[in-house]
Amino acid sequence: MAPTPSVPEVRRGRFARRLPATLAELTGPAHGTVGLPLHLAWSGPTRFDLDRPRLRMSCYRIVPAEGQHDDLTRHLNRDLLIKMSPVLRTLIGRDIRDLWEDAFPELAQHFLPPTSPT
Repeated sequence: MAPTPSVPEVRRGRFARRLPATLAELTGPAHGTVGLPLHLAWSGPTRFDLDRPRLRMSCYRIVPAEGQHDDLTRHLNRDLLIKMSPVLRTLIGRDIRDLWEDAFPELAQHFLPPTSPT
C-alpha cells in the first residue's frame, strides 16, 4: 500500500493543475478596479483597486489561493505579479509560493543568491 501523501503534497498537486503554462497567460488588468466573483472572494471585500498597494496585494493573495486556471489568467497580470513577488511571497502559503516559483523561475530570481564566477 502506498504511503498517504502529506497535506502540503495534496495541496501542491491541487494547485499545480490550476497553473497557466506560462506567465504570459496572465493577462488581467494592471490598473483600475477588479471585481472578484464570490467563489474567490467569499469572505470580505470583492472589489479591489489595483492602484492602491494594499488592495492590490489583497487581491493577489486571494486569487492564487482560491482561483482556478481561468481565474488566474483573467485576474492576474504578469508584470504586476513579477513586480509584487518579493513581498507577495512572504504573504502566501509556502506550498503555493514554492509551486509558483518552481514553475516560473522568473518569480524566484529576485531571491536567489548571485552565482559566483568560476
